[in-house]
Amino acid sequence: MNAYVGTPTSRVDGRAKVTGAAKYAGEFPADKLLHGFVVEAIIPCGRIARLDASEALKVDGVLNVLTHANRPPLADKDEAWKDEVAPEGGSPFRPLYDDKIKFNGQPIALVVAEDWETAKFAATLVRVEYEQHGFATDLEGERSNAAEKNEPHKPRGDAAAALAGADVRHEADYVIPTEHHNPMELYATTAVWDSNGKLTIYDKTQGVQNVHKFLCSVFDKKPDDIRVVSPYVGGAFGSGLRPQYQVVLATLGALALKRSVRVVLTRQQMYGLGYRPMTIERVGLGARSDGTLDAVTHEAIAVTSRYEDFARNDTGWAEQLYKSPNSRFSHKLVHLDVSTPCDMRAPGAASGVCALECAMDELAVALKLDPIELRLKCYSDRDQSENLPYTSKQLRECYARGADAFGWSRRNPAPRSMRDGKDLIGWGMATGVWEALQMPVAVRIVLTSNGHAEVSCAASDIGTGTYTIVAQVAADALGLPIENISVRLADSRLPQAPVEGGSWMAASSAHAVLAAAEEVRKELLRLAGKMPGSPLAGAELADTVLTDGSIASASNNSRAVSIADAMRHGGVERIEKEKLNQFGEDKKHARNTHSAVFAEVKVDEELNVIRVTRVVSAVAAGRILNTKTGRSQIMGGVVWGIGMALHEETVMDHRFGRIMNANIAEYHIPVNADVHDIDVIFVDEPDAHINALGIKGLGEIGIVGVPAAIANAVYHATGKRIRRFPITLDKLLD
Repeated sequence: MNAYVGTPTSRVDGRAKVTGAAKYAGEFPADKLLHGFVVEAIIPCGRIARLDASEALKVDGVLNVLTHANRPPLADKDEAWKDEVAPEGGSPFRPLYDDKIKFNGQPIALVVAEDWETAKFAATLVRVEYEQHGFATDLEGERSNAAEKNEPHKPRGDAAAALAGADVRHEADYVIPTEHHNPMELYATTAVWDSNGKLTIYDKTQGVQNVHKFLCSVFDKKPDDIRVVSPYVGGAFGSGLRPQYQVVLATLGALALKRSVRVVLTRQQMYGLGYRPMTIERVGLGARSDGTLDAVTHEAIAVTSRYEDFARNDTGWAEQLYKSPNSRFSHKLVHLDVSTPCDMRAPGAASGVCALECAMDELAVALKLDPIELRLKCYSDRDQSENLPYTSKQLRECYARGADAFGWSRRNPAPRSMRDGKDLIGWGMATGVWEALQMPVAVRIVLTSNGHAEVSCAASDIGTGTYTIVAQVAADALGLPIENISVRLADSRLPQAPVEGGSWMAASSAHAVLAAAEEVRKELLRLAGKMPGSPLAGAELADTVLTDGSIASASNNSRAVSIADAMRHGGVERIEKEKLNQFGEDKKHARNTHSAVFAEVKVDEELNVIRVTRVVSAVAAGRILNTKTGRSQIMGGVVWGIGMALHEETVMDHRFGRIMNANIAEYHIPVNADVHDIDVIFVDEPDAHINALGIKGLGEIGIVGVPAAIANAVYHATGKRIRRFPITLDKLLD
């Protein structure tokens, strides 16, 4: 029997995706399907004084124009609009709720027509008059209004005094711009109405049960009235953790017209959804002359909306990475007239660690130390915020393996000292860190007597490979070929699962599969033990395994009963078992993934064009379930990190509070020509503490540290330190 866990297994859903059999939220068919198009506000703050839809309603094929004045009922209380990942503070946004305008691009009407083109045209005929109020959208202009949100980690010692008295001190601001999600699949919802007034909602989301509870709450529906399905997602990366407004609008349309309604947002309209908030990251490092840290301070000032307090952990990552007796961290928010930010791959860490690792590089330069040497001098084997050891931490090995693969020992530390013709060559490195989280998940397994198993769970697969790892773990746990495993995911009626995010789904779903498989094995042992002359009579569950289509003695595989025989003698055609797996709370250990990222850039000395020509990412993330899809995850994170370093920036015209580059022609992301050699190294990291399989998750760690490694390489190449991202050629001219 093949062992699938830990092998480079191809995606089990790959054929469906490449043949077009996989359907996405905007592709599901429905009888008499209507199409909705969103009308957006063109001011950032104020109210609708008058909205005239009469001309739009005259267009042949238009059935209705829904606004705050004529929509079906919506819940009034804030609590009804809060989903499972909503910010603790504030009042969630409610589309078409009233006449108030909270941000430029806010949906204010939905034109519903027989086809999308007609709805789009009619939307241009909706006339809106506004009463505009004063507004602010500029974080730097409003920095003085920043208010403390939370203290992510307790201060230790007297950081201010230690910083002031340090032999070598570095303090600087690092500016991370607003960055918008641009997944390949547009946000879409198809709300299918049936004759009984019930709705099946096909939605682009990272959590079908989250959307289900949200819609039932917002529309005051019973759980059986709504079903949410999302079998395939064309990229989400955090943008689909919360229900997006189009799911409310499609549901409103279906309830109003008692017909199926589809709403697909345009690329431009996607910029009215979530984004990584702009932050000003102020980092202070104080060190002794030998490189030992005496003080670390990190303050983040971040954008949020007027109506919600969105904040993530930008600061405090030094507590997990570098020893220092004195530390202080703070996170402040500036409320602006913009939509609420959202999670974006490695939220908080992608920005905060970028600043921290750039600052560490600047400190290494000031101390005349190799950047790796400085990090090893300051290496912490404990999470200092709680004074806890790690379940595992192979970061030292990441530094060693990554440096060796990259050829770091050949680096000349002097800026502008390495060349390739007219190109300046720069080598930089940085550390990555993320949390190793795990959540309660339930799985149902249905095993049939022909040796086929269906594994089902409400968890989403946002393109990361959940279908495949669930199949791998189930095949090993049930002793079946992976071809005999079918996986059902992302239906709100399936066993419970949280939203897919935070790098927790692999570990969480895998152990739920193991728990359900143990229940199946228990039932098979009961059936096999009752057979006349059974070789497993009296056997204990702990002494058995499922292998090669049989239940067998763990110590002697010849003592076995086939699944088919056990079920036939027991008179059953199927065994169905469901199990909720919860992880015991471990307060004695800290749990993190780590990486060491090495980057090479080449900078044209005449044109200042920057190319990232090589990246090596050495990752310690516990046991890797699938080395093929895992490598793909890290590579994708590296490409995104290149985007953070050199390309991505949402440009706002603060005179109008409007985004000026709301398209993927002017919002720059890396393309094939920007991506060169990427080498991914998985460092062996056995972890007996974190969970039974030793899994940590890979979704976020791939991006963390990459922007800083590239920024540090640009400094090494040019001698110019750029602290405002993205690093574009014009900044090298200053």
